[in-house]
Order: sequence, then structure tokens, then C-alpha cells
Amino acid sequence: MSENKKICSKCIYDENIPNISFSSNGICNYCDQIEFLKTKFGTGERKGKELLNILINNIKKEGKHKKYDCVVGVSGGTDSSYLLMKAKEWGLSPLAVHYDNTWNSAIASMNIEKITRSLNVDLYTHVVNNVEVDDIKLAFLKSGVPEFDADTDIAFVQVLREAAAKYNIKYILEGHSFMTEGISPIGSNYLDGGYVHDVHKKFGSIKSKTFPNMTFFQFMKWVLFYRQKFIRPLWYIDYSKENAIKVLKKNTGWQYYGGHHLENRASSFSHTIWLPRYGIDFRYLSLAAQVRQKSLDQNQAIKIFNSKIKIDKKLVQYVKKRLHLSDVEYLKIMNGEKRTWKEFKTYKKLFEYLKPLFYILTRLERVPISFYLKYCFKIKE
Repeated sequence: MSENKKICSKCIYDENIPNISFSSNGICNYCDQIEFLKTKFGTGERKGKELLNILINNIKKEGKHKKYDCVVGVSGGTDSSYLLMKAKEWGLSPLAVHYDNTWNSAIASMNIEKITRSLNVDLYTHVVNNVEVDDIKLAFLKSGVPEFDADTDIAFVQVLREAAAKYNIKYILEGHSFMTEGISPIGSNYLDGGYVHDVHKKFGSIKSKTFPNMTFFQFMKWVLFYRQKFIRPLWYIDYSKENAIKVLKKNTGWQYYGGHHLENRASSFSHTIWLPRYGIDFRYLSLAAQVRQKSLDQNQAIKIFNSKIKIDKKLVQYVKKRLHLSDVEYLKIMNGEKRTWKEFKTYKKLFEYLKPLFYILTRLERVPISFYLKYCFKIKE
């Protein structure tokens, strides 16, 4: 963030943020988006509590006489661990589902074991073929696009939906909070199953046979025929990540892993080493959220954002060794051509064309409203 650039009066987003605009009082459109979501979901208010209670009762009713009434995705991170704990407090019968891309940190694996054991929750884990996933990871590096960890996000949702289908569960709960994370700006990053497939097809060396990619057909199958509901309960409550960490540590022996998305080596590499290569520093998402919540002063947040990201040399060595890259090959990749998702085949045009359908699916809670807001509108060039 620069003092010479226009900065939102309510957060720390400046004019360099993709597709940003400012109102006459200096508030950015992304802060307006957060206010819209707070009003819609009654976040932290009586309305939110009432809406969440209706949702919980519907989950219990739909899951009556079933062993599990909902699926909760877990990564070992703060948000998903806290959501699993709250699901039990709400009287739900969750099945914890974890997608293991084999890049987990030891802390993340221990956290998943601790939280599920202390809550007496069954765990369903999908362990990917590490040879296939590493070939996809290397393909993304060679392609020169920013979304190094796009495959993990896509596969995670696919595994959640597969597990829900396997156990005939209608509700899928995800631990995302727009209050603490915001919603990443349109155009700052992109991912879908078609994108993952095309990057791997063009830059991979082996054919993917078992990787749980979510094609457009599968996506529509889950939302139209299985009628799965994708819910983010933290959107309704007054959620504090700091408080969640304290509660998790006290009640389950859970451990903090050092920062947002740092519980996984692939996401850690992406956020601290690969994305900064493109001038992308997603620390602004959580810092802006803290400023909006008035838990952090704007100037202090900007100072933190402008501080250098610490690079873990051990992580760099791990990535080189894991992907069989020599020092020369690694440097060639790091200094190579930079591309964007727009140079590859994606489902973006299809999402835009089917915007009216996805609006309905959002109202039916089959897809998160954040998907509709981010993927179904044309991006300003």
C-alpha cells in the first residue's frame, strides 16, 4: 500500500486492487460488499442467530435417523476446526472430511487428529496420489500462473461433495468467514476444474487418473441432481479468529501454525513465495478485515502489510526436493514468463452465461453467494 495512492477510508484496499471503485465518501466497493453480506446474513446480530437456528433445525430434520446429518471440511486450520467444534455444540452429527494433498504440515495433521478425537467425530480422509498431485503442482509452476495451489481448493470441494453423496448427506458446512478473511477481489485470482485440467494438460508430464478434479458436469451434478447445500455458518455469527484460537487450544490441545493458510506447505509456499512474485500479497485480506472490525488501526495495518514477507528457506528446499527441481531449474521457473488464467481454458464464460441459474442456486444455498459474486460477472479489463 502506498501513501501516493488512493486508499479506502474504511479498510486498506488501494487503487491497485483489481476492479476496485470508491464512493463519494471514499469507501471501496469491497467494503460495501461486506456490508451487504452482513445485512443479508445478519452477521453477529439477532437476525443471524435466528437464521442460523432455522438452518440447524433443517439440518437435524433432514438428517434424522442418519448417522451423519452434515459434512464439515477440516484442514487443521483455525476456521474449520472451530466450525467442527461449534457443529457439535449446536447438536449436529457431523462427519469431518479432510482432503490430504500430502503437503500437510505436521501441526495440521496433529490438529485434525486432536480436534476429531476430543469431539468424538468420525473422520473421512481422501489421500491423493502424491505422484499425480506433484505433477500438477509442477505444471502450475512451469505454466507461470499465480494459482499454484488452485488444485487443492478445487479437489477439497470435490471431496466434500463426494463424501456427502456417499453418505447421503445434504448439507456441507465450510469454515469460511468473510468478516475475518473478506472475499478476494474479482480478478486477483481464479480457479475452476477446467483451468486445473488445461494447465496440467499443457505443462504436466503424466496423465491424471485419480486426482479428484471437479469438472463442470460434476459441479452441476452435485448442485442440481444431488441438491447439496453448501453452507458457511461462520457468516451468521460474531466470529473472532483470536477467540477461536484460544478456545481450541484450551479445549482440544490444538496448536496454532503461524498464519493464515500456513498449515499446509503448498499453500504456505504459494502465499509467502510464489504469489509475491506477481506482486500479490494476500495478507491484505485479513488485515483489511481487522481494520473494518476496528481491531487494528489502519496505519498499523498498512505498516504490517508493507513489511517484508519472511521466506522460509527450509520450505524452498522442501519444494525443490519434492518436485525434483535443481537449483538451476528452480531459478529458471522463478525468473520465467508470467502468465494469467485468461490464457487457459476455463469455465468462466459458462459461469457468466448461466448467471441467472447460479443466482437461483445461490438463493437455494446450493452454491455460496461468494461464488456468484466472483465468478458470474464479467471482469473489467
